[in-house]
Amino acid sequence: MTNIGSDAEKQPQPALTIGLDDSPSNNTNNDIDDLGGDFEGEVNVEDEVKETHQWQRISPIALVYFLLMFFKNIFGNIIYVAPALLVFYQKLQENPDVAYPALYGVIGLSTLFSLLSYYFFQYRLTDKKIEIRSGVFQKKYIDLPFSRIQNVELTEPFYYRPFSYACLQLDTAGTAKQEAKVVALKKSFAEKLKAEILSSNLSDTKHNDDHIDSLDNAQEMNISDEEITLDTRNLDDLVIHGLTNNRVWIFVAGLAPFIEPISKKVGQWLMFFNVNLGQYFEFSTMSVWQIVSTFITAFLIIMIPMAIFSILGSIISFHDFRLSRSGDKYIRRSGLFTRNEVTMRLSRLQMIVRQQDWLDVLLRRINLRFEQINSGLEHAQPGQLTNKIIVPSVTNKECQHLINDAYPDNQMQTITFNSVSKRLLYRNLAIFLLPFIAITSSVLIHNGQYDGFTGVAIISCILSGLIFMRFKRWGYAVDENFIYVRRGCLGVDYRCFPIHKVQQTEFNQSWFLERKGLCSVNFILAAGSVKIPYMPQSMGYEIINRSLYEVEHSKKSWM
Repeated sequence: MTNIGSDAEKQPQPALTIGLDDSPSNNTNNDIDDLGGDFEGEVNVEDEVKETHQWQRISPIALVYFLLMFFKNIFGNIIYVAPALLVFYQKLQENPDVAYPALYGVIGLSTLFSLLSYYFFQYRLTDKKIEIRSGVFQKKYIDLPFSRIQNVELTEPFYYRPFSYACLQLDTAGTAKQEAKVVALKKSFAEKLKAEILSSNLSDTKHNDDHIDSLDNAQEMNISDEEITLDTRNLDDLVIHGLTNNRVWIFVAGLAPFIEPISKKVGQWLMFFNVNLGQYFEFSTMSVWQIVSTFITAFLIIMIPMAIFSILGSIISFHDFRLSRSGDKYIRRSGLFTRNEVTMRLSRLQMIVRQQDWLDVLLRRINLRFEQINSGLEHAQPGQLTNKIIVPSVTNKECQHLINDAYPDNQMQTITFNSVSKRLLYRNLAIFLLPFIAITSSVLIHNGQYDGFTGVAIISCILSGLIFMRFKRWGYAVDENFIYVRRGCLGVDYRCFPIHKVQQTEFNQSWFLERKGLCSVNFILAAGSVKIPYMPQSMGYEIINRSLYEVEHSKKSWM
């Protein structure tokens, strides 16, 4: 394993001088008015973002936020609480008299949780940092310097928008979890605090020697501070994205414990309209083509509602999507009911991912991801991913235009990829296919079910095809500035990252790989790891040495 260190020593932080009022009359109430109230006229940001040593309370409208978070946490963990809910549902059917007391209990518990969450939530701004205290049973204290903040997101839930309130979410380098969130600020103040944080980071960057080269490059590219729209998404694009990225099956999996009672209710409801589902699944009286058509019909009946829900989710998440650029910052705005605004500095961009699922390949669409630090939330919903900017369902031309804007010297579309060794294919066939054939064949022979070998042969052919396609997708390439990695199976993903962003490399070689002159190389970035398996040993050493040289020679910062 080879470690690459590219962190620069940080300069001492200057004291905060944003609108500090040293007057003795500056009491807590005045601070609250300054921090949460409306601002009129053209006033300097530095005069509005007040420093105060007094703890501030958020607006009472946050009670709605905490109430909804209470229920969101319950339904967000539906897989874990489903057995308890199922038992409760069965008890409720046996004893309906407990329904109202149970309902009152839930209302009382959620209300109490919201009130306590609001009461214990406080924040203050001191010396270029924000401090937050929160938690009902488990107390949480956050002391977050502005210099550590890598991403600022403004969220306007639909219940905040009529009152001009917003949530300010602050993400940092060093953790995959959300670092800090102030849940109810006046929108005008939240925007000015966001501007102050970003300007503070820019000031720190200008004092950091490791950023001088990147700033000079930005000036050479004539980047203007004027906000320029790079991409928008219309309704057709969002419908395609909903179809190609259907994740409703995750919700359906959470409902698994309720499938039986739900199916009974649906069956009773259909019987009310003289529709008997059982007669459609009496396969003993059907021919082969009727059985096949029945399964196809049932599949479509299940998938069509799931596709509709997925499309609606895509529209809600990415409505009025707009990706723009102002200076060295990317700004993404989207959302139908809850409006989200994410700001990301170009210097903090770690990797670009060009992603296509199998349906994206057929429709010739691409999901483009700009990944920052800590992209450890692979299974989160798009609205929760504040450490990356997702541009959904772009065409190939639009995708390359956005990639070229971020990485002007990239060759992702034209570079020739090297294939990995065929021994990866042989290894996967031996690990995944041969045990399946051996076990299933033994069971069939033991039970005398020789007709089942036809099904085993069909499944084996399908598995072999998938393993071969995954092998063919693997590829890698290197140029003067970037490393490119291709992988996938039915779909295909391309990853592109600057060599100087590499923080650590891993050279992995088993006894078998050493005998065959092969190795696997893993690149560790702030946005995650990228692996290249079964490549020639000489090429592995060459890429690692090149990465080491580039990091030490260029002295560019990964931040």
